[in-house]
Amino acid sequence: MADPTVFIVDDDEAVLDSIAELVASVGLRAATFRSAQQFRDSFDPEQPGCLVLDVRMAHMSGPALQDELNAINARIPIVFLSGHGDVAVAIKTIKAGAVDFVQKPYREQQLLDSINDALRRDSENRRAASGSEGFAERLATLTERERGVLAEVVKGLSSKEIAGVLPALGQSTVVTGIPARAHGRNPVYRGSLGG
Repeated sequence: MADPTVFIVDDDEAVLDSIAELVASVGLRAATFRSAQQFRDSFDPEQPGCLVLDVRMAHMSGPALQDELNAINARIPIVFLSGHGDVAVAIKTIKAGAVDFVQKPYREQQLLDSINDALRRDSENRRAASGSEGFAERLATLTERERGVLAEVVKGLSSKEIAGVLPALGQSTVVTGIPARAHGRNPVYRGSLGG
């Protein structure tokens, strides 16, 4: 996986340069954008990282970009920056999934802590997503009969109840077969799954 990038979007060049230097000083990679549209046009959801986003910008505001990213189910963690103490905007952005809302002028360590929290969240989200993809791949390897047993397990039925619902299966097949296969292990079947 690629190294994470801190994407910085602000229409004030001095702020862009300042944050980029701060991020680089702790060994993180930074990419800067002068507008929300410029970031949106180059956004790659496969690139790990986080977004440091100004609230007020010409043409498209930070919260408007957040709304667009949420609409396409992009899960990039966002740290908002604002030179205006607008509580309503801060609440809206946090409720929409922002990691933090930092006021300008920012304290360097506070901003770095927020960026690190956002990068940690991105890493956790990506790890969780890859785990669920792996589960889906393993699930696809189950036979039709195994999927039938799994459906009954999901309903909360016991092994005996499942064996009664699916009479061609013995209880030992139900107990040993599905859980091991669903978790990616190769079970030794005591019963027959037939075909």
